[in-house]
Amino acid sequence: MVEEDYMSEILSIQRVTKGDITAYLPELACLRIWVFREYPYLYEGSTAYEEKYLQTYTNAPGGVMVLVRDGRRVVGASSGLPLSAATPNVIEPFVKGGYDPEQVFYYGESVLLPEYRRRGLGQRFFAEREAHVRALDRFDIACFCAVERPVDHPRRPANYRPLDEFWNGQGFVRHPELRTTFSWRDLDEAAESPKSMVFWLKRLV
Repeated sequence: MVEEDYMSEILSIQRVTKGDITAYLPELACLRIWVFREYPYLYEGSTAYEEKYLQTYTNAPGGVMVLVRDGRRVVGASSGLPLSAATPNVIEPFVKGGYDPEQVFYYGESVLLPEYRRRGLGQRFFAEREAHVRALDRFDIACFCAVERPVDHPRRPANYRPLDEFWNGQGFVRHPELRTTFSWRDLDEAAESPKSMVFWLKRLV
């Protein structure tokens, strides 16, 4: 299913679900690799891995992908799926913390090319995913996780500003007791290494 809403004569937003995501996988894979090279992710990825990862959203009942398009070109995307359909390393902290995974919706990643930022699209990503979750009408909590880098990381840009204030403004609260680990290869690494991720939660009821 595809829902489309034109923001202007050029940019449009689509909320794509189920198998309709498949058609966008190659473009989404390239977009994610490009954006996640930036700090704090510094991700050295491959299109083959990204397309395989994105299949999770095409297969998960209740999964969603919010797309921003400039004409035909996808310039931004934001993902989500029920926590119960996520990978074990995402589910496990909630089980240990006493949460019911069936009541939690997991927001994946948001990526947007630099030239399209500061136009309110970040807020729109959260609003579109929340609208999708509320329409499903079976979740009490929305969550996402974010990488945590040391403040003295050598690749941290001098003008870098964490997104904590923005996430708080969308109603999310950092939960340092809920943590997991993802592994990927940084731009300056020869092999994958574990990265610490912390969860942010928003109560929907």
